[in-house]
Amino acid sequence: MYDTILIAAALFDEGRTTRTMIEKAREMLNPGGRIVLVHVLDEIPKYAAAHVPRTQLTEHQRNVRDQLEAIAATVEGVKTEAVVRSGMASAGILGTAKEKNADLIVIASHKPGLSDYFIGSTAARVVRHAETSVLVLR
Repeated sequence: MYDTILIAAALFDEGRTTRTMIEKAREMLNPGGRIVLVHVLDEIPKYAAAHVPRTQLTEHQRNVRDQLEAIAATVEGVKTEAVVRSGMASAGILGTAKEKNADLIVIASHKPGLSDYFIGSTAARVVRHAETSVLVLR
């Protein structure tokens, strides 16, 4: 099984998808293993960021961290860590997986649409570039 499982946390659905991924991860975790929850905030383009108060950006990041830590706190009997990053989602997920020495990345995916074939979804990018195993849940 796995010692460190990284979960790409989705918060848009009040954490339901993330909680489902946590339950799957628990089934595959070695005793004494840990779960790392990561949520990557998209960077706001510089031209738009200039018009958004810095306090608003900081508050948003704090809210996301609080939500992620609240989800992590519900995981009983497993060491759980919350990480919030900014940037491109796939790069943030892959970078955190490398930093935390993750054995497995768990990520949710939607049914691909036409734009995904040209651009590629976050899950597809993670699968293509990961240095470790990836479990994609739908």
